Amino acid sequence: MHELVRNRLERVSGVSDIEIEESEGRPQQNITINREKTAELGIGVDEVARTIQTNIAGSRAGVFRVNGEERPIMVRLRPEDRVEMDDIGNVSIRASDNRIVPISSVIEQERGRAPTTVNRIDGQRVMYLTANLEEDVALGEAVNRMQAALSDIQFPEGYSVYFGGEYEELQQARADFTMAIILALILVYMVMAAQFERFLDPLIVMLSVPVALIGVVPTLMITGTTINMQSLMGVLMLLGIVVNNAIVLIDYINLMRRRDESRDLLESIIAASRLRLRPILMTTFTTILAMIPLAIGVGVGAEIQAALARVVIGGLLVSTLITLFLIPIVYLIATRAVVTIKEWRQITVERMRERLSAQFT
Repeated sequence: MHELVRNRLERVSGVSDIEIEESEGRPQQNITINREKTAELGIGVDEVARTIQTNIAGSRAGVFRVNGEERPIMVRLRPEDRVEMDDIGNVSIRASDNRIVPISSVIEQERGRAPTTVNRIDGQRVMYLTANLEEDVALGEAVNRMQAALSDIQFPEGYSVYFGGEYEELQQARADFTMAIILALILVYMVMAAQFERFLDPLIVMLSVPVALIGVVPTLMITGTTINMQSLMGVLMLLGIVVNNAIVLIDYINLMRRRDESRDLLESIIAASRLRLRPILMTTFTTILAMIPLAIGVGVGAEIQAALARVVIGGLLVSTLITLFLIPIVYLIATRAVVTIKEWRQITVERMRERLSAQFT
């Protein structure tokens, strides 16, 4: 079965140097007891096993003491009578009718090889197949190709294929980063809620996060960058960067509303967006320009860190352009909706008070 898997994987493009980690094994003699013959002679299977054990390996018959020290008495054939494996067949055994028959009449011998080491994972015996990736082939893409190549193989019961090594570490790292991203979003929201002293404004700011992901995917596709550890780190960094522009914009809108409460909401949003446009663009483009040398990936080993910079550049650029239009619109709609709800609640409460007062008067 492992040779079939190996032949399939050798035909997968992008995968090379496939090897099976197995040794030739040490010689062993396999002994199979013929149950039909033992039943005809009235000999038990356990009796055959004990006879072989006693004559070849020996059985403990007792102990003797020498100067107060006990030593076992082992009974077995003489060394010259157990030199060859064929000598096992010459061992005699008594049948139920007291006949003495050679044990070769009830056993079958076969030479074979036993593994020198047995690898196990969670109690399951495993055999390792190792492979290397060719240049410009992503690990996840190579594993997908191998899974497709093995998908039509009908494995016997107890057989399965499991991809470990660097791929397993990558899957674990992705799970860890997913949890880290969720925790980062929660912490960012908690910090903003404490600073704004409101629950609505941080929710509006958090809209810039999915907008940033809109720019990440096309950037990875255009630059031919795969989703790896560095690109995931770039997404994690992006979560803390993209919310800055929205925070600056919403905070200034709130500041203008506090300064002049009689001013129209739409006028405050337009004025704040106009005044904060230049600082937002300055901070965005200075960050992008600083990341460009790293994103180009010039130099030995620079390609590893390039994925991080490309994710940050793509996400920050798109999120900034969309945030300048999306955040003010959402802020306007959400604020008007909150005012409408408050007015509706106030009218409802007043009507209930009027009804109650009319009933008691």
